[in-house]
Amino acid sequence: MELYLGTGGFSYPYWKGIFYPPGLKPRDYLWHYARHFNAVEVNASFYHVPAAKTFAGMLERSGGRVRFAVKVHRSVTHTRDASDEAYARLFAAVEPLEQAGALGPFVAQFPYSFHRTPTNRRYLLEVVRRFAGRTLAVELRHASWAREPVWEAFREQGLVWVSGDYPPLAGLPQSGPVVTAPVAYLRLMGRNAAKWWDHAEREERYDYLYTPEELRPYARALAGRAGELREAWVVFHNTPRGQALVNLGTFKELLEELGLEPAIEPPRLG
Repeated sequence: MELYLGTGGFSYPYWKGIFYPPGLKPRDYLWHYARHFNAVEVNASFYHVPAAKTFAGMLERSGGRVRFAVKVHRSVTHTRDASDEAYARLFAAVEPLEQAGALGPFVAQFPYSFHRTPTNRRYLLEVVRRFAGRTLAVELRHASWAREPVWEAFREQGLVWVSGDYPPLAGLPQSGPVVTAPVAYLRLMGRNAAKWWDHAEREERYDYLYTPEELRPYARALAGRAGELREAWVVFHNTPRGQALVNLGTFKELLEELGLEPAIEPPRLG
């Protein structure tokens, strides 16, 4: 089992002085990031699909040491009006990563408002059809999806169920780690219940530091499935104040206790 550990995004100004040296230029952030972590989830593609040359530049700056999970554009998951051209643009954009073997799963994050209804089930099947032949990880944030019939359908379709970790709030899935394909994908959002729905700034929602006890069940789940998984992705989104960076170090230690050796070197934060 190949282990890929990283964060959702990497170009955060508030990491300067914590993770990025004060004099480091933003264009060199990825170079520095790649010295410590071997995976990143690209968030920018949710808002605007980058050109192929942008991904080629990211590949170059990472020195080939990072694999990139690519978040699917919001026209697919949120407005749900993506055209044929929009899909074609996304698939063309990632070609440099694909050719270099640096492309991880596509990540389709559906909103909380996307409930399990017949209409939405049909729409999801259409999205799956569009990604045929590609690894697609799907995050469904409403609890109505988190049930065995859905997971079995994911297994039949070869879909990766995104095991999201959220605050213990009504309506949010609390299923823990679920595996439906040879690729596992953990997306840890933090458990800041007070700020999940009520926040002035989006980052407040993810302002949270996991304890080792909260992360240990995920590490044990991966260790228990190591023989059947080809890849496991662990992506922390609790990026404010550098908590994700701390938790990556914690998670590495937990995996090592279980006999797994993730190829990352979390930094000592300033």
